[in-house]
Parts: sequence; structure tokens; C-alpha cells
Amino acid sequence: MADYFTHFSCLLDVGTPQNAARALDIYTGLSEEGVSEEPPSDGFLLSIQPEHGGTNLWMRDDVTGDPERLIQFVKRCAVEFGLTGRWGFQYANTCSKPRLNGFGGGAHVLDLATGETVDWTYTDGWLAELFSGDGERT
Repeated sequence: MADYFTHFSCLLDVGTPQNAARALDIYTGLSEEGVSEEPPSDGFLLSIQPEHGGTNLWMRDDVTGDPERLIQFVKRCAVEFGLTGRWGFQYANTCSKPRLNGFGGGAHVLDLATGETVDWTYTDGWLAELFSGDGERT
């Protein structure tokens, strides 16, 4: 049997060390919500990184992570701390054994001021589109 994983590692600058500390409470609340879901969210790990001035949150998977949960967290932080600009991350989907369609990934960019997605890509959908003839490039 194969195991499937989603990996990511990214930073979010929340402006001040005080905001970073408050972000931990937001994270705890979101994590509690994820546990009550069926099936429970894989979530992600969060820590404050002193080597980045204490204002950056390091978000990453622990064995496997949930990119959607990460996006929800970043949006909540953006509203809470009045963040602006663009933020994005990329992720990799992997498999413990060689499997067709067992590998891929994507990227997602948010406008922090509005919470809207600027753009995103998912390699599995991109590849399928190109082979279906709908995504022919000139």
C-alpha cells in the first residue's frame, strides 16, 4: 500500500513580534476546528523564527500538510493584522511508492488586503488539460 503526502514550507511576515505571538492563538483556534472535521484536517506546523526577526511565521508540513488549511490561516492573519501585498507558497504532492499520478504539486498566490486568490496552479490539472487538447499552447 502506498502513502501519499503533501509537503510545503513557507514564511508569513506579520509585522511585529506581538502579532506573531497573537498568530499562535489564531493557529490554535484553526487547529481545533480542523480536529472536529470529518475527516480531520492534516493541518500544518507553525513556529516563530527568531532568525527572521521574530515577525515571520514558519509554516510547514509534519509528514503531510493541508494547503487549504494554510490558506485559511494566512487569510485570518491578514484580516487580524491588516496585512497587504501578495503572499504565496508552493507545495509538492509525493507518494511513498512509484505510482502513476502519485506525484505533482502546485502554487497559490493571495492578495493579503482582499483575501482574494491572485492566481494558482496545480500540475495534475495542468497536465491533464494539455493532454485533453483543451490547453493547447501556441
